[in-house]
Amino acid sequence: MSGDTSSQDGNGKVTRVIRIGTRKSQLARIQTDSVAEQLKGLYPDVRLEIIGMTTTGDKILDTALSKIGEKSLFTKELETALERNEVDLVVHSLKDLPTALPPGFTIGAVLKRENPHDAVVLHPRNLGKSLNSLPDKSVIGTSSLRRAAQLKKRFPHLEFKDIRGNLNTRLKKLDEKDDFAAIILAAAGLSRMGWESRVGQILDPEDCLYAVGQGALAIEVRARDKDIVEMVSVLHDPETVLRCIAERAFLRQLEGGCSVPVAVHTEVKECQLYLTGAVFSLDGSNSLKDTMQTSVASDSEGEEQVDERSQRVGVTANNVPGPAQDAAEKLGLDMANLLLSKGAKEILTVARQLNDAR
Repeated sequence: MSGDTSSQDGNGKVTRVIRIGTRKSQLARIQTDSVAEQLKGLYPDVRLEIIGMTTTGDKILDTALSKIGEKSLFTKELETALERNEVDLVVHSLKDLPTALPPGFTIGAVLKRENPHDAVVLHPRNLGKSLNSLPDKSVIGTSSLRRAAQLKKRFPHLEFKDIRGNLNTRLKKLDEKDDFAAIILAAAGLSRMGWESRVGQILDPEDCLYAVGQGALAIEVRARDKDIVEMVSVLHDPETVLRCIAERAFLRQLEGGCSVPVAVHTEVKECQLYLTGAVFSLDGSNSLKDTMQTSVASDSEGEEQVDERSQRVGVTANNVPGPAQDAAEKLGLDMANLLLSKGAKEILTVARQLNDAR
């Protein structure tokens, strides 16, 4: 491995050191520590070092994410460290990773997904209420165009305003001021922080479809480091891999990002992968949504064969049957093409222009 390092303990035993890059936020550290713990359990002879970094998205807190215009807001600095061999792998929230990775990088593991839905966190004065029962003109904080577009349509009596910062910062802004009646956050992040008690309402798919990759953690590595790829690949959760490949293929074909409202819902039932995909205008008044499915049943005879095609939308998962991955990717492409044939490109173009003009 290119950036291989090792250390020697008091008994003269050489221990391999693997350096893990992560954002410095409390949530990012919790997520990275959980990955490190799993790796330590699998490879007790490896010493892990965690290296925290600040990304562009962490620094720019006075501008909505959708306005910054940079696709790799929370990943660029980490990927630069990976490129320079300063770290050996990076832990990300999968939803932060663009669908096209820089050359030479791959997602070596997609871990078992936590609840991918969005959650409503209420101001203490509104405990017991829901979005439906909040008073007219109540202000809801969210920095996501996807969330705002869906919820404006679903709850027209509410107003939506940008709120930025890490989870701690946003909760503090909610609790200590009277600017917001509630804020919308990813349920998975609240769960990982141990803050489930703050969840006032989980938004179901009828209220709000979630972001591509939301709730899943990803490990990004250098594609040439075959031993590291192999090492982390045991953390792949096959069902999450298939769902997220479909979601990422859908988003990539639409050429979407955080500057346009694109949303999904996926599930696997009885070897069928279901994908609901949707695009929205900024105010939610115009939208396209559909659901498709495909079989992801694996051929037991072919399961042992080495998958010659390594990456699908940036994911390398040689331990997940190739035909199932191909079917998932095709499902995402087919869903995107279906919505494009119905006018999705026009909706997203207008949404992008309006967002740029704001």
